[in-house]
Amino acid sequence: MKDLTQGPIGGHVLALSIPMAAGMLLQTIYFFVDLYFVAQLGDAAIAGVSAAGNLMFIVFALTQMLSVGTVALVSHAVGRKDQAEANHAFNQSVSLAALCAVITLAGGYWLAEPYMRVFAASEAIVGVGVTFLYWFVPGLALQYALAVMGSGLRGTGIVKPTMVVQALTVILNALLAPVLIAGWITGKPMGVAGAGFATTISIAVGVVVLTIYFVRLEHYVRFDPREWAPKLATWGRMLNIGLPSGGEFAFMAIFIGVMYWVMRDFGDAAQAGFGVGMRINQMIFVPAMAVAFATAPIAGQNFGAKKAARVHQTFRVSAIYSIVIMVALTVLVQFEAEPLARLFTQEIAVVAVCVEYLRYISWNFIGAGLSWTCSSMFQGMGNTWPSFATSAMRIGIFAIPAVWMSRQPWFELRHVFMLSVATVLVQAVANYLWVQREFAKRLSWT
Repeated sequence: MKDLTQGPIGGHVLALSIPMAAGMLLQTIYFFVDLYFVAQLGDAAIAGVSAAGNLMFIVFALTQMLSVGTVALVSHAVGRKDQAEANHAFNQSVSLAALCAVITLAGGYWLAEPYMRVFAASEAIVGVGVTFLYWFVPGLALQYALAVMGSGLRGTGIVKPTMVVQALTVILNALLAPVLIAGWITGKPMGVAGAGFATTISIAVGVVVLTIYFVRLEHYVRFDPREWAPKLATWGRMLNIGLPSGGEFAFMAIFIGVMYWVMRDFGDAAQAGFGVGMRINQMIFVPAMAVAFATAPIAGQNFGAKKAARVHQTFRVSAIYSIVIMVALTVLVQFEAEPLARLFTQEIAVVAVCVEYLRYISWNFIGAGLSWTCSSMFQGMGNTWPSFATSAMRIGIFAIPAVWMSRQPWFELRHVFMLSVATVLVQAVANYLWVQREFAKRLSWT
């Protein structure tokens, strides 16, 4: 356990965010390796895997629900120096994760084809997406185990073991991708099925390794089967904190789904270009997301210890770090969007859509970074409903106009990109104002 209620806030943010960023960057590098080999299979393969991959955000919504609830309850207990409560919260999250894994397996196989038929621009994309999902869904179900163990550690201020395991899974995934997708060594290419299978294998290995770490080396929070019987009161506390944050990822899935839907009439190249652009964004968002993820346990421990000044300082430091990072990334994308796109495809139509998307959407970066920081502060203080509300507001003011515009004769893709920028800025302002309101309300014991 690492005590985050003492020492410089800026140092804690850097100490937690740097290993997180390293792990997330490795994960993103895998996405690029995966995308590179999938791209060799053609535009339909890129679009199909990208559209199918949007289901990850549904699973991310559930893992975020578990992660946020676990980090909040564990970090608050750690701040109060209550180890028994921290251990109870962790083990209750284990049983909840098992339930979510079963639901994901059943729902993933049942909904794969209907989902693809809603968003795909052609039958070719439907076929690719369904094939990918059939091999990918077991890996999605295993994500809950990694999320719960990683969150239990993060709530105690420990992040390095999770990042090491994540690095292992990414390296294994990157090694398996060319073997299974392109048939290197084996001479038996699996195509997009190989992409999904590589992910499932690597995540399974990660679960085994992190479980061994918990059993042998972790002492503050640990597996205790006596605590696995569901306690509805604890589940209720966890869900009250975690569900709104999970809802934010669900809204992200809706946002991406709307984007794919409005692009259907523009063909495979448009959906492929958007898919490449989304993967590039995943990489360049890593530093700011790492800062945001580091913010929650720091704020949570200090909130649990009733150190209001340090909670305020955590927000100021994290917001400054995030904004500085996002300004630099905005400049990078404005000047280097085309070289980034051409790393993965030379198709002129695909590159054109990707570059247009990146140059418009990069104006989102500063607002997105501030919103992530605010969301982490809500998590740390144990009330995530404000960030859920602002995310719902953003989807409402984006999805309805986007669908309407897509039916108009003058509609162009840039219109939906511009709409996204405007709605993110509105959300960022709303989040900032709500954080200040929460400070006044929830830190009143000072």
